[in-house]
Amino acid sequence: MSLRTPVRRWAIRSGTAAFAATAVAAGLLAAGTAAQAGTAAQAGTAAQAGTAAQAATAGHPAVRNPYSPAYHHPYRGGVVPSIPQLRKMRSWARSHPGAARPHAASANDLNYGGGIDGIGVTTGPEKVYLVFYGSQWGSQGTDSNGNVTLSGDPYGEAPYLQQMFKGLGTGGELWSGVMTQYCDGVAVGSQSCPAGNTEHVAYPTGGALAGVWVDGSAASPSQATAFQLGTEAVNAAAHFGNTTAAANRDVQYDILSPTGTHPDGFNTPSGGFCAWHDWNGDSYVGVTSPYGDIAFTNMPYVHDMGTSCGQGFVNSPGTLDGVSIVNGHEYAETITDQNPAGGWTDSSGAENGDKCAWISPGTSGGAFNLATSTGTFAMQTTWANDGNSGAGACEASHPIVSNGSGGGGNTVTVTNPGNQSTKRKTKVSLQIQASDSASGQTLTYSATGLPAGLSISSSTGLISGTPTRVHTYSVTVTATDTTGAAGSASFTWTIHR
Repeated sequence: MSLRTPVRRWAIRSGTAAFAATAVAAGLLAAGTAAQAGTAAQAGTAAQAGTAAQAATAGHPAVRNPYSPAYHHPYRGGVVPSIPQLRKMRSWARSHPGAARPHAASANDLNYGGGIDGIGVTTGPEKVYLVFYGSQWGSQGTDSNGNVTLSGDPYGEAPYLQQMFKGLGTGGELWSGVMTQYCDGVAVGSQSCPAGNTEHVAYPTGGALAGVWVDGSAASPSQATAFQLGTEAVNAAAHFGNTTAAANRDVQYDILSPTGTHPDGFNTPSGGFCAWHDWNGDSYVGVTSPYGDIAFTNMPYVHDMGTSCGQGFVNSPGTLDGVSIVNGHEYAETITDQNPAGGWTDSSGAENGDKCAWISPGTSGGAFNLATSTGTFAMQTTWANDGNSGAGACEASHPIVSNGSGGGGNTVTVTNPGNQSTKRKTKVSLQIQASDSASGQTLTYSATGLPAGLSISSSTGLISGTPTRVHTYSVTVTATDTTGAAGSASFTWTIHR
C-alpha cells in the first residue's frame, strides 16, 4: 500500500482473477489526516479522522472505494479485506467505472518507490519474530516439534504458524522465489531489476522463524490501536536484543492478538479486514524507536472471522487455512515493501499480495497448498512482474533470483541420495553431493528432519553420527551458495532395529 506516491490509476483487466485484483487495489489507499499520534487515544483518533483532500495533501493518496478497509485508515499497509468486504468493494467498483482508468507503462505491474530511510525491500535473510501479545494467551507448553503451545489458543494457531515460518525456504519450495525478483537500488518507478543488481529480496533458506515471545505482562487491549501495536513491536525488538538499526534491517515483528480481541477494529462492523502491516515511523502509527525502523504486522486471531478470513478456502475442513493465507500475504508484502510505500506497489498502491488476494483454488493464480519440510500450508499466490511473458501474473512459484544475476540466478542442484535405511546404533557416513551453475561458488549445507543422533557438516555436506531412535524420518538437505541461490533434495530415512 503506497503512502507517499502520487495518486495514479491502473487498467482494468479481464478475467475473474484480474478483476479481484483491480477491486482490491482500487480500495487500498485511504483518506485521513496526517496528525501525529503521540498516544494510543490520539493514534486511534488520527487514524479515523480526515477527508480525502486532507489525505492527499498529507502525502496519503485518497481512496475512492468507501468499502475498502483502508478508507480513512492509510496506515493499513497491504490490508487483507475479508471476503464479504471484498464483495462490497467489487460491487462499488462495478458501479463506479471511473475509479480505475487505463494507465500507461504496464499499469498492473509493481513500481519501485525509492525506499524510506534507505529501506525498500528485505535484502538479507528474513527474520520473523512471532509476538503473542497479552496475558489472554495463557500458559505455555511445548509440542513434539519444539513449538510453543498456549492454553488460550483454542485452535492451535501458535504452533501452526511456527511450523509455517520454519518451513519457508525448505523442501525446495519456490513460492518464496516469486518475491526474489524485486530489489532495492533501482530508480523510482522501475518495474524490474537489471542484471548485476545485488540488492534482491533474499530467499529464506532454512526457514524464516527467528524467535517467539509470549508477552503476558499485561492483557492485550480489547481494541489495540496502531500506536499500541507499534509500541509492542518496539518492545519486542528490545526483548529479542535487536537494539540497533542494523539488527532490525531484515526483521519483521508479527504482533498476534488473542482470540476475542479486536485490534484496530478487527471483527467489528467497521473493520472488514483480516490483517495489515506497517512500520513504526508512519505518522499514523507515531511510535518512536531507538532501535531503527521497525516493521510489524497487525495479526488478529484470524480464526475468529471464520470463513470471512479464509477458513476452508483451500481445504476441507481447512480450519487454519486462513491463518496461513493471511500470514503469508502480510509476510510477502513486508519483504517487498518493508517501510510502506518505499518498496514495490502498483499504480494504485496495491502490494504484491493485494493483487492476488482471495482468488479461488483451481483457477488461474488461485490459492493452493504449499509443501515444505515442516508441513503443508494453504497459501495465496503473489504478483510477479515478469509473469505471463512480462505482462505480470499471480504466481505460486518462481525460480530464485540471486544477487548479481538478471534472470533466474545461479542454479544449485543437490543430488538426491535416495531413501535410506539404517539399523539403530550403527555409525553413519552419507556424503551429500551438490553442484552450482556458477564457477567459484562455495556451498553451505544444512538439513532438516535428520534422525536423532545424526548431523550434517555445513562445509562438506557429510551426514554422520549414530542414530538412536527407531523411526522413519522425512529429511531435506539444502545447499546454498554465496549469492543466496539454493537447491534441495528430500528423502526418507528409516531407522530400524
